[in-house]
Amino acid sequence: MAARTRKSERRTEALSRERIIETAVELLDAAGEGGLTFRVLTERLATGPGAIYWHVANKGELLGAATEAVVAAALAVEPAEPPGSPQGEIRAVALGLFDAIDEHPWLAAQLATQFASGPWKSVAPRILESIGRHVRALGVPRGSWFTATSALVHYILGAAGQNAANSANARTLGLDMDRGTFFGAVSTAWGELDPEDYPFTRAVADQLLDHDDREQFLAGVDLILTGITTVHPRTS
Repeated sequence: MAARTRKSERRTEALSRERIIETAVELLDAAGEGGLTFRVLTERLATGPGAIYWHVANKGELLGAATEAVVAAALAVEPAEPPGSPQGEIRAVALGLFDAIDEHPWLAAQLATQFASGPWKSVAPRILESIGRHVRALGVPRGSWFTATSALVHYILGAAGQNAANSANARTLGLDMDRGTFFGAVSTAWGELDPEDYPFTRAVADQLLDHDDREQFLAGVDLILTGITTVHPRTS
């Protein structure tokens, strides 16, 4: 009995929670949430389901843990250059999340789920803290911390999620449909809209072809930061 217990303990130690989460992220990246099943996970890890259930109770917990791991890694990435200011720090955090959501197409939906159904868990507070501490450093009064931080977080997650969705749509439309071809098709369609009903959309159709996703994303962050610092100028 003791020998069997020691063998079980060794197997549990070899199959760590971190290894399970890492493999789950790989499966999510390859096939999305539908591709993450305990059957596929046990096959990939060459183990039995009991060893996995020792570490995670169900798929919901596993998805939450995978989301937390990816977000933690994104927020831990050191920027190429020292940000040097609260605005720079916020830009660095924003880009880290943008790149993570672009690299892991399933992440946007999971973040929306985490914020809606489990805001008391680790992911939502981690993201709020990563932005909010720098909003506070901008000199924003305490009564406006949450509103200003929420505006930034909602924009960052929403814009990054839309970018990831655009990339995913381009891939599903065909093997030859790269980013340029996808936006070229959209630009052409916008340019053919009725000029009386869609004058603005027609006017910006050509700008869709030349924009850089990351630069456009950061421009949106800067617009919000400008609004925050204009409404709440730093006092001496």
